[in-house]
Amino acid sequence: MIKGISYLSFENGLEGGHPIDSALKQTKSYGFDALELAISTQGVLTTSTTQNECHEIRQQIDDSGLFVDSLASGMSWAINPTSDDESMRKQSINLHKDALKVASYLDCKALLYVPGVVKSPISSEIVRYDRALERARKAINELLPIAEDLDIDLCIENVWNGLFYSPIELRDFVDSFDSEKLGVYLDVGNLIGYQQYPPHWVELLGPRIKRVQIKDYRENFDWTGSFSFCDLGTGDVPWKETIDSIKAINYKSTIVAEMLPWDETLLARTSTAMDQLFDFNSST
Repeated sequence: MIKGISYLSFENGLEGGHPIDSALKQTKSYGFDALELAISTQGVLTTSTTQNECHEIRQQIDDSGLFVDSLASGMSWAINPTSDDESMRKQSINLHKDALKVASYLDCKALLYVPGVVKSPISSEIVRYDRALERARKAINELLPIAEDLDIDLCIENVWNGLFYSPIELRDFVDSFDSEKLGVYLDVGNLIGYQQYPPHWVELLGPRIKRVQIKDYRENFDWTGSFSFCDLGTGDVPWKETIDSIKAINYKSTIVAEMLPWDETLLARTSTAMDQLFDFNSST
């Protein structure tokens, strides 16, 4: 497995404002071996970034010696591919088609894809579940041929979007497309907030898991109902069991820490925690 950090974990990364060359330098200096880039409609890497610009970025990546083969998209939050607004659905699909092309220009092999929003704490729209599911399928039917042509894994993320809260439902949805280019981007920390056990998701999804993100989550089950994402190893993720289950499916690709919000010591703390949890210093 490869120790990685998300571009979103850098200063202004969530807004797409952190220079990529700086992110590469910091990724290396803090002891990470991989960087996951992020694409949006604005910032340093967008759906309008040209092929020549991507080749220049790829050259910076190659010169850095880092492993960069995945691209994250959070565009579905604001431009929902399962929206009740048909024009928004079309816009979202077109943007993600462009994102796949940019991923190809960058020689990336995976795109993190939020398949749509039913209900979420970070989205105002609420969509009926059956309609969202049907629209999610339609969007993937349009995106998957492009992903296959470009040899890019289209990776559905489990995230707080009100959709696919069961590993069995997600497994069966992925299998219904009969394509090796469609898979799951498993975010371990996202599971804890809706009372799920990450090792069981890993066991049930198995080889469908194309990429893995990590964060930690702490919930105080009392009358306050408080919760928070927190530093790796300080929350409720059962790390030993989760890591053992990931190893058991022979997963070899990136473990990308997606840590928010940024602060001056976040990268250092995260790197140290990953070494302790995954023993990256002595094995891959």
